[in-house]
Formats: sequence, C-alpha cells, structure tokens
Amino acid sequence: MKKKKIIKIICLILLIVSYLILSLFFIRQINPREIDDISPEIECSKKLINNVDVLWVIPKFQNKSISENKEWCNYILSLNKKIGMHGITHEYNEFKTDRNQEYIQEGIKIFEECFGFRPIMFKPPQIAINKNNKKLIRNNKMELKSYFNQLTRKVYHCNDTGKFKNKFNDIF
Repeated sequence: MKKKKIIKIICLILLIVSYLILSLFFIRQINPREIDDISPEIECSKKLINNVDVLWVIPKFQNKSISENKEWCNYILSLNKKIGMHGITHEYNEFKTDRNQEYIQEGIKIFEECFGFRPIMFKPPQIAINKNNKKLIRNNKMELKSYFNQLTRKVYHCNDTGKFKNKFNDIF
C-alpha cells in the first residue's frame, strides 16, 4: 500500500516537472529574443543580431565609449530594435559592488550620445546586482531586467558565452 502511494507521488512530481519544462519551452519560443554584450569592441555575427528583437549594449567596453563610433551607433539604430543598457563597463560582477549616481550617469550619458535617447531598460552583467544598485537603477527610471527575464527568453551572446551556448538557445 505504501509503495503504491510513493509511486503515485513520484509520478505526480514527474508530471508536474514535465509540464513546467514544456511550458518554459513554449514561453521561450514566443517571447522576444535578446542578445547581450553588444559593443563595437566585441565581434558579433550580423545574422545573430538580425535574428533578435532586443540588443543589450555595453556603453563603455575596454575603456572605449560607444559614442565615439558614430557609424556603429547609426548602424545599431538602423536595425530598428529595442536597445537596453547592459552595465556600464561590463566588468565581472560590476553591480555587486556599490556604485554611485555619477557612475550610472556616465553610462546613461554615453548611451544618449550614441543613440539620441535615454535607456529605459537595464540589465547588469552576469545578472548580478546588489540592493543598493537596484535602487539606483530604479531611481534613474530604468526597468531592471534580471533572472526571470533570462529564464523566459532566448538570450544569446555575441561571443557565445554565458550559462547556455547559443546553439542551446536555438533549440530550447
């Protein structure tokens, strides 16, 4: 009798887990596709860029401001895609360390100089951010994207890094 109950519980758990995985698969199919790490300093396939809906741009990568490359800025704008700010310099755990208003404003200013508008979306590198920086981002009127966003969307990387390879994202 106990064995039957245990088997029923295990089957129910497997059914629920299968349903959740299948649901996530379909959610990822219909949500907008995104690409992280957009910068003139990072090589990125045009095919990959053309197949996504949202571009996550690094304003100042390797100490080079995107606003200095007007041709690149115009190219990105010509793609007519949503553009969000992906950190400021994209250092490892950049937003796990407390940042100040001036630091955030530098990134916003560079983004504005490049694209002609303020960023309204922000995603920290490695999706790592502390409470103080969350508040700072929200005080600058940017929508913070985090783990839920990554989980429910196909998020590619120009240099094919991240938790999942780009080929995995194509499938799942």
